[in-house]
Amino acid sequence: MQPFSVIYEKAAARKGGADALEALLPKPKSAAQLNRISDDRYLAEMTKCVFRSGFVWQIIEHKWPGFEAAFEHFDTAVCAMLSDEDLERLGQDERIVRHGKKIASVRGNAQFVRQVKDEHGGFGRYLSGWPDDDIVGLWDELKRRGQRLGGNTGPFFLRFMGRDTFMLSADVVTALIRQKVIDKAPSGKKALASVQAAFNAWRADSGRSMAEISRTLSYTVG
Repeated sequence: MQPFSVIYEKAAARKGGADALEALLPKPKSAAQLNRISDDRYLAEMTKCVFRSGFVWQIIEHKWPGFEAAFEHFDTAVCAMLSDEDLERLGQDERIVRHGKKIASVRGNAQFVRQVKDEHGGFGRYLSGWPDDDIVGLWDELKRRGQRLGGNTGPFFLRFMGRDTFMLSADVVTALIRQKVIDKAPSGKKALASVQAAFNAWRADSGRSMAEISRTLSYTVG
């Protein structure tokens, strides 16, 4: 592994200098900012990420006002209590993308969000309280307790909500292979632990967020 300063210099050279690179780097939200986001917005973003997966993102964005209306603006109490008949009705609702299993995930994820609220006082507190040095553990938690939040869906959800996370895009994976952190796209726990350890080291070395490190790595490829 190279020091992050060397990686940063390579990315800056490719993007036209440090100022240009800085303008492209994501800035995660603080714990206080995450805590202020209401649980319905967390459920809404989960749903958006689930429906985007394997689909054309622009279509979901275009239809999103219909999703908000169909799911009562993602009120977690309402969504958690959806009946099978409600799900069947939503499966015929032209305001949304009519994918039965993804529609059903809204109920399951609403129940997950409400369980977390009972445990932590809110979904934002749950996310902000998770240890930064074990983000792959949070990915696993989202996959295990939520519905259809495995693969890249959980990390995308975290990134879009502003919770600091790295992403395993094709370019990031290529960069990690070049840095000899892994030898192929990580899937098992051992490989993911190696990736987490590398990000922890770069974070300690640079003081940067995992999101910034992840994006910088991606800009060294291509």
